[in-house]
Amino acid sequence: MLRTDAQTSVRAKRARPQRLEARISKAQKELFVRAAELQGRSLTDFLIASAQAAALETVRTHDALRLSEGDRQTFVSALLTPPTPAKTLRRAAKRYRKRTGL
Repeated sequence: MLRTDAQTSVRAKRARPQRLEARISKAQKELFVRAAELQGRSLTDFLIASAQAAALETVRTHDALRLSEGDRQTFVSALLTPPTPAKTLRRAAKRYRKRTGL
C-alpha cells in the first residue's frame, strides 16, 4: 500500500517529538533556503541534516583527540625521550643510506 503525503508527514512528525528554534538574520535565512532548494530538500530537512553532520564531525574530532592523563603522559614522554633504535633498525638504516647514497 502506498502512503499519501499526509500519512508520511504525520509519521515524520511523530518520529521527531523535540522542537528547536533559532533566531537568524534575513541573509542567513535566504542562504539556507537557497542551499535547501539546490539540494532539493525542505528548509527543515536541510537544516537538520546540516546541523547533524556538523555535530557528528565535532564529536568525532573531539573523541579522536581525547586521551586519558596517562595516555597523554606516555605520548609526550615518547616524543621527548624516544627509545634508542634497536640493532636491526640501525643496520637497516645503514643499508638504506648505502643504497641511496645518503
